Amino acid sequence: MKKFLTTGAGAAAVSALPMVAAAQETVGMDQRINDIFAGSTGWFVNLIFMSLPGTNFPWIVLWLVVAATVFTLYFGFIQVKAFWHAISLVKGDYSDPDDAGEVSHFQALATALSGTVGLGNIAGVAVAVGIGGPGATFWMILAGLLGMASKFTECTLGVKYRNEYADGTVSGGPMYYMTKGFKERGLPLGGVLAVIFSIFTIGGALGGGNMFQANQAHAQLSGIIGDYPGWITGIVFAAVVFAVIVGGIKSIANVTEKIVPLMGVIYVGAALIILIVEYDKIGWAFGQIFEGAFSGLGVAGGLVGALIQGFKRAAFSNEAGVGSAAIAHSAVRTKEPVTEGVVSLLEPFIDTVVICTMTALVITISGVLVMDPETGRFILNDAGTAIQTIDGSSGVQLTSAAFATGFSWFPYVLALAVILFAFSTMISWSYYGLKAWTYLFGEGKTKEIVFKVIFCLFIIVGAAANLGAVIDFSDAMIFAMAVVNITALYLLMPIVKREMKSYFARLKSGEIKKFVD
Repeated sequence: MKKFLTTGAGAAAVSALPMVAAAQETVGMDQRINDIFAGSTGWFVNLIFMSLPGTNFPWIVLWLVVAATVFTLYFGFIQVKAFWHAISLVKGDYSDPDDAGEVSHFQALATALSGTVGLGNIAGVAVAVGIGGPGATFWMILAGLLGMASKFTECTLGVKYRNEYADGTVSGGPMYYMTKGFKERGLPLGGVLAVIFSIFTIGGALGGGNMFQANQAHAQLSGIIGDYPGWITGIVFAAVVFAVIVGGIKSIANVTEKIVPLMGVIYVGAALIILIVEYDKIGWAFGQIFEGAFSGLGVAGGLVGALIQGFKRAAFSNEAGVGSAAIAHSAVRTKEPVTEGVVSLLEPFIDTVVICTMTALVITISGVLVMDPETGRFILNDAGTAIQTIDGSSGVQLTSAAFATGFSWFPYVLALAVILFAFSTMISWSYYGLKAWTYLFGEGKTKEIVFKVIFCLFIIVGAAANLGAVIDFSDAMIFAMAVVNITALYLLMPIVKREMKSYFARLKSGEIKKFVD
């Protein structure tokens, strides 16, 4: 019997050899692709995320924050003046269903939010607080408030210069205001910038907006139900995503208007319950946020470290100035471009000011960051690069640990949230990539289907492979979009100011009235 078992085990081992070899070959192939890609694109990634001399502050973050500050001042703090009007527009108070466009103000906002609300709000905030302390939250909020003006600028232009077709569909975004807007102002190189922006958008959509999301979703699922091949997750996600995106922006908007509120209720609801239970610590937590923002005591990098981490995570989270949201908002039903600019300024507010702040508060209150009870200061890890945590966790695991202090079962809810975030981000970025694709190759059902099939194939690759260099490159392409887009925004902002003055003058005079069916 023993011989039989040995022989059987040997046979099983022999039969398993091809599978082991195949797995090793796959890993080897992944690594070869990764090495080749890193060797050829590393210079581009390093260029985009290069730090300013003598700091660890990426120049691209400064580029985004300076632009947001310029637009805030140029448009007279539009994020404050138009905030309540934005809510009225989202409610549909001024919406005429006969206006050109494909989706409502709320659907456009939900679609754009689904592309930005995601791992940046969960893992990114944990990284910022873990390195820069609670004080990083203050700078995150400030960057989010300033970013509202960037969204206003790009989304107003997106609607103003969109293409409207006879069948009721529209195409808009930075590539259209670069060509049409530059021509209107007699500026050169609009077409060149539009092509460059479109290429960056496609690259960002296939990588950061697709492969990375699929990869993280698979990691969450396998962490709950046990390890299994990534291509299974990829195929399931690809099938569901294709079923949604094949119907175009209306289908995407119908899904996102349901998923985004669901994500918000699940995630913000859990955070609120923890904050209510620990209400006596909220005042202390805000004290930590304000004190840490201006003193930076006991955190990696001190005051500058808190500022850098806050600005960096806000920029990476809400994408204000990147130009991606202008593509989604361009599909709105309206004849007034400024209305969608006003609606879009709610996006960084919800994404960064509300959701990111709640994440930071829960992490601060939960006690997962180790403090010295005598001095009240945070204790750094052995390397001095981050605050020590009770279980050594960071990123999404730190957020999970913080929420688990209130609910032991919350990691399962967080996993569901991450999966929903990944799915919604994929369907939104599929639309961004599609519009860049049709700008380069022309409109048409066949051309659209080709891109959608390519996009879904990349979902399978992203879930099955671990191509770090590919993801790094695609992230760099997303922020390279901001270099081109903000350049255009600086040159076109006088047009936005003219539109803004005209709209609010007519609103004040009563010429623009609430729509009554």
